[in-house]
Amino acid sequence: MTAFLHTSVQMGTHILYAVLGGIFCERIGNMNLGIEGMMLLGASFGFSAALSSASPLAAILAAGTAGAVGALIYGIITVSLRGNQVVTGLILTIFGTGVSGFMGKELSGKALPEAVARTFAPVKVPLLARLPVLGEIFFHQSPYVLAGMGLSVLMYVYFRFTRLGRNARAVGENPAVADASGIPVTLYKYLHIILGGFLCGLGGAYLSLVFVPRWQENITAGAGWIAVALIIFSTWNPLRAVFAAYLFGALKGIGFKFQGLELKFPGFRLVASPQILDMLPYLATILVLIVITRKKRRTHQSPAALGQPYFREEA
Repeated sequence: MTAFLHTSVQMGTHILYAVLGGIFCERIGNMNLGIEGMMLLGASFGFSAALSSASPLAAILAAGTAGAVGALIYGIITVSLRGNQVVTGLILTIFGTGVSGFMGKELSGKALPEAVARTFAPVKVPLLARLPVLGEIFFHQSPYVLAGMGLSVLMYVYFRFTRLGRNARAVGENPAVADASGIPVTLYKYLHIILGGFLCGLGGAYLSLVFVPRWQENITAGAGWIAVALIIFSTWNPLRAVFAAYLFGALKGIGFKFQGLELKFPGFRLVASPQILDMLPYLATILVLIVITRKKRRTHQSPAALGQPYFREEA
């Protein structure tokens, strides 16, 4: 069981980065459906940089920057030009898919340099790795995985306890009131959209740099769309995002662990279908979303201005 949960954390890490990136964007009122595209940009550019430089730092910076550039394009269209956020996000996903597909022709079949793979190998966190059960599951992981958990805590502190974070939440709830209070709404939107894109790029790069680690066509396999749903599941809370991402990873791991499982009963036998097992995490996501959306608690509701363009002249 410990080994299974250990793997579940690894399988949910790319989702965690994507959910955190989505929370950054949606907390200031912008709905970005381009997470999948930014993840693919990060995966392809990060892997390409790793091959050309054999530098882990260069790979991470390239991945994050690629996601941030995609987010910047989204920001220009939705914030400055006041374009439709849903359509722009969908276009960003198509753009990221096309760019990664084009780059993948040169990356296919190539393995990650040893220096990069060694840097992202699992490490034991002093003291914490000695904890019974939890130490092996959470604190004997790649630095990439550990950084995701650390970022979740930092984001929670940022949005809950810092002035900048509270200002960002105010922008997402009512940008007109925030603007009247002296908060630079446009600046906050751009900064959080770009930071969110950076994290989404890192999420995609986790797959190509750590989890696989080699290039595969459409390496994210729709993880960006799952992240969009898990943002709602986590109720825009970075700490709940950890639980949501790792739960998805555990459900995804069930498909691998029990694939081909055969149960024998008197007179018949039951074989676990791989297709049904693969459906489990997606079915669970739908069920949880139904439960969450039926709850009327304010803490479970989206930012009030989510998806609404802000026109200062009309405020």
